[in-house]
Amino acid sequence: MTEYSGAGDPKRTLELLWGVRERPRRGPKPRLTAEEIVQAAIRLADAEGLDGPSIRRIAEELGVSPMSIYTYVPGKAELIDVMVDRAFGELTPPDHGSWRDRLEHIARDNWALFHRHPWLLEITKARPPLGPNTCAKYEYELRAVDGLGLGDLEMDSVVALVTGFAESAARVSVDAAEAERRSGITDEQWWEASAPLLEALVNEDDYPLGTRVGAATGREYNAAVAPGRAFEFGLARVLDGIEVLVSSR
Repeated sequence: MTEYSGAGDPKRTLELLWGVRERPRRGPKPRLTAEEIVQAAIRLADAEGLDGPSIRRIAEELGVSPMSIYTYVPGKAELIDVMVDRAFGELTPPDHGSWRDRLEHIARDNWALFHRHPWLLEITKARPPLGPNTCAKYEYELRAVDGLGLGDLEMDSVVALVTGFAESAARVSVDAAEAERRSGITDEQWWEASAPLLEALVNEDDYPLGTRVGAATGREYNAAVAPGRAFEFGLARVLDGIEVLVSSR
């Protein structure tokens, strides 16, 4: 099931993202913190996807009642935004090299993040969580292409192109791994079982290019797709295209 960032109450979401309600206050020390709840939710999501971190499951994980969770987090919609922002905090700024090196670092860092936290791919981030890590991420991504003669809109578009490609490529890779997990057979086993029957059913004269290219890739990949190879090839082509834009300046 797809979730949407920015679906919760904006005020409460921003308070959670920036720790407004975590500031010192009088009275007994709270048993929990919002950050402990967020980290428990991330652990559950890593293990089970976004269906895992329900308020009830988080409460069980932390040994408290569900109602006590609502004292800190109004609901799952707000929690999802904070989870995304905290995950973005694992990314590292590219602080050296050429602009191409920096963009390559950003793409590879995002690719790795989506594999560590596949649940991020279950969230549509059209309204990004406006938290500290998300803001820092955007800032250093823009720094990677600052000073190249690009306009502000072009800088934003270049960053969106690179990060969007990394997310799309990671989705294919994560989906392939999930298909293997759910089916219980490897890509190689699937290909070995499918190839003989496919050869008998498909007339090469009807699909000459598909037959030739499909056979070559099947022999090479032992699968229908090779996500890692596609990522490497696509990233190089994306950077080549950006280089044309930068050179034109």
